[in-house]
Amino acid sequence: MSTLLVWRERLQKIYAAYSIYILKGTQFVMGLILFGLINSNIGFMEMASSIFCTVGLAVICTFLPVIVTVFAATALILVHFYALSLPIAIVSLVIFLLMYIFYFRFTPKKAWLVLISAIAFGLKIPFVVPVAFGLLGTPVWIVPAACGIISFYMVDIVKASAAALKSADADGMISSLTSFTRQMLTGKEMWLMIAAVLIGILTVNLVRTRAIDHAWKIASASGAAACVIVASAGNIVLNGSISYVVIIVSAVLGVAVGLVLEFLFFSVDYSRTETVQFEDDEYYYYVKAVPKIGVSVPKKRVKRITGGQSQMTTVIDRGTPDSLKEHTGDTDDILLTRSLSKELGLDEDKTEQ
Repeated sequence: MSTLLVWRERLQKIYAAYSIYILKGTQFVMGLILFGLINSNIGFMEMASSIFCTVGLAVICTFLPVIVTVFAATALILVHFYALSLPIAIVSLVIFLLMYIFYFRFTPKKAWLVLISAIAFGLKIPFVVPVAFGLLGTPVWIVPAACGIISFYMVDIVKASAAALKSADADGMISSLTSFTRQMLTGKEMWLMIAAVLIGILTVNLVRTRAIDHAWKIASASGAAACVIVASAGNIVLNGSISYVVIIVSAVLGVAVGLVLEFLFFSVDYSRTETVQFEDDEYYYYVKAVPKIGVSVPKKRVKRITGGQSQMTTVIDRGTPDSLKEHTGDTDDILLTRSLSKELGLDEDKTEQ
């Protein structure tokens, strides 16, 4: 455990020193995956689906705000839809505009959440989303999660009906357009997954904010279990086509992601929990204090002794593990943690709560 804590401290220092490069590299990878998934699923316009367009868009969006990546992905989807059917592109544009209204109203600075949600569904690991969003955010994060899910299913519906849309005449086009609109509004599988993710985020967030030991672990397991139950029950009742392998594997992976996030953001020592009671003129206060777990990064110091002696003495300071004592005086670690929280926008969410 001490070794892992040492690696965490080193990663925090690396992030503090190279945060701009790490964030831009992550943004490039996300853009590459997102544009690649879009072009591989609905590459109706040959020029836009080329590898050069995929990489070029990812590179351009890397040097711009994350919201530009969302707009670029929307534009790419609409371009492919236009190449297939103009009416489908118009209806999709209206749906995107409605989603943007909700997005800018509730979470205008959380564009990366929309990307993560869409990518997770595209990679067939949907239940990573409720665990990660529930642990790091607030219930408002349901909005960008739902936007990403709707975008994924919009692409999936058009992909499934592409052959019929290509060969349709004027009357067939109207019928296909009506069918597409109906599927978007009443798609059982889409609304089932939105409901599962919504319940999962609420469950994780509710448990995570309770004053109980190992709250993050219990929250991750509870949220994943809730998602599995809702998705499986709905799949049976609605005769859906959701793969149970995807449901189970993504839930297990969600719990694993929850454990990693807990290690990175919430390492505490529950064995040294203290309960404090005090009062003022108006209130009695009952405070539960749980100390953080930390460890000093090993530092190697070489001391050379000269002057009358021809020998060299090497002193290695391996650091003092602080896994059994509170990390109260390490100002650098506090600043690093605050820097990471600020970059991800987590401080704003805590303020909203």
